[in-house]
Amino acid sequence: MIPHLRKLFNESFTEEKYQSFLKDLDLKHPGAIEFRIAETPVFLPDNFREKMLSACESIVDIVTAPGFKTASDQAIPMGDFVPGTESNPSFIAFDFGICLNEKNELEPQLIEMQGFPTLYAFQVYYPEMIQKHFPMTRNMTQYLGGYDRPSYLKALKKILTGDSDPENTILLEIKPHEQKTRIDFYCTQDYFGILPVCITELTEEGNQLFYFHPEKKKKIRVKRIYNRVIFDDLHAQGDSLGKHIDLKKQWDVEWIPHPNWFYRISKHTLPSIRHPYVPHTEFLNQVVSIPSDLENYVLKPLFSFAGQGVIIDIKPEDISSVKDPENWILQKKVNYAPVIQTMDEPAKAEIRIMYIWPENAARPVPAINLARLSKGKMIGVRYNKDRSWVGGSVAFFRSEIPA
Repeated sequence: MIPHLRKLFNESFTEEKYQSFLKDLDLKHPGAIEFRIAETPVFLPDNFREKMLSACESIVDIVTAPGFKTASDQAIPMGDFVPGTESNPSFIAFDFGICLNEKNELEPQLIEMQGFPTLYAFQVYYPEMIQKHFPMTRNMTQYLGGYDRPSYLKALKKILTGDSDPENTILLEIKPHEQKTRIDFYCTQDYFGILPVCITELTEEGNQLFYFHPEKKKKIRVKRIYNRVIFDDLHAQGDSLGKHIDLKKQWDVEWIPHPNWFYRISKHTLPSIRHPYVPHTEFLNQVVSIPSDLENYVLKPLFSFAGQGVIIDIKPEDISSVKDPENWILQKKVNYAPVIQTMDEPAKAEIRIMYIWPENAARPVPAINLARLSKGKMIGVRYNKDRSWVGGSVAFFRSEIPA
């Protein structure tokens, strides 16, 4: 997307360099990276970055407007509502597909968003390994909003630990050491001293929570929870987990972020957004007439994660068979453009712009990003089996204009 940088990277690329990079990347926590790492970063021009940020800021305007919480109450399934103080959503992520418009110009189109954390720590470490092994990327950055490595880590630490000792903050997940994203948990521990703790490892005393610290050999009070538990996963695995705490009880903890934000900032918000880089979206129960060109739309369930349940090639009977149309959206299809030149067929890409909300700030700010490359119908492992130049990546922006 920055042609001369793409050309330079591809010409200097060798399989040996890539394997050496992967080997080095794995040294920090051997075997912890289960997802495929793409051969290349994405080189994004400044104007494309600004287009994405324009869409993000328009959504932030909605999220920070008076009355948003009340309006989004219905986004939370009744059985998943968590009581307690909902401070600002500490993390918001916006996913954009790289597309071509009718003028054959590159433009972003929003795919989804979430008021939930993602690989906020791994995306510090991983791009540094790229820069180590591919020197032509060293004048570039994955950071946004004026952040660099020191200022970003300082801001992230403050969000996660506040004024408490890091031992009083835990990263809460279901079987964290079995999650495919566990490398991010380990990087979080490396940078901030925050341990990943399984929901089954917490004990309760009244409305207080405790965990056993394996190194300090003592029980420690939990004051802040960096929440990585997704209720879909909890519902699916709950019966097999054995005894565990009820997240929906009002605990004496600070949530980072509060679990309700997962639903408040989600697909449920999409129908209220009007922006050139946000595809038109309607709740299915509010669609007046079914479009005749259904091939240009996708049907998505509100309460699903990681693309589960999405119907790409819609048939009229798919719509008529929906029993709860108020829990589905009909969205204009985003057509990813295969614009990343690789050694064989070009790849498509999705960019996740990751916001943080510093304490006392009036609104959240962009901070860092990740990218995913695909050559299949959708972004995701099952659509990209046995393909190269696909998988997890990062978007690099020019931090210095080459002379």
